[in-house]
Amino acid sequence: MPRLRTAVVGSLLAGSMLAGGVIGAVVSSGSSIIASAATTASPSSGSSTATPGTGSAPSTSQGTFTPNETASHEATESAAREAQENAGQRPTVP
Repeated sequence: MPRLRTAVVGSLLAGSMLAGGVIGAVVSSGSSIIASAATTASPSSGSSTATPGTGSAPSTSQGTFTPNETASHEATESAAREAQENAGQRPTVP
């Protein structure tokens, strides 16, 4: 009887470890899919696509703020935002 009990307990232990591994793999693979969906591919440095609303090509240096100077945008812009854009700062006010 003790040998049968040992075999049953060993089988249950192996089955629970297998189930835990499957659950862990499912959870792990789901998070990598979400992480890859959240990242976007950056355009190549030779790209010359136009920036919406400006009608000009984007600057090649990364991190440089280029204000939107179209007439429709300027008509709805606050004085504080325009002052930040004129100072070369990224606007923080609406």
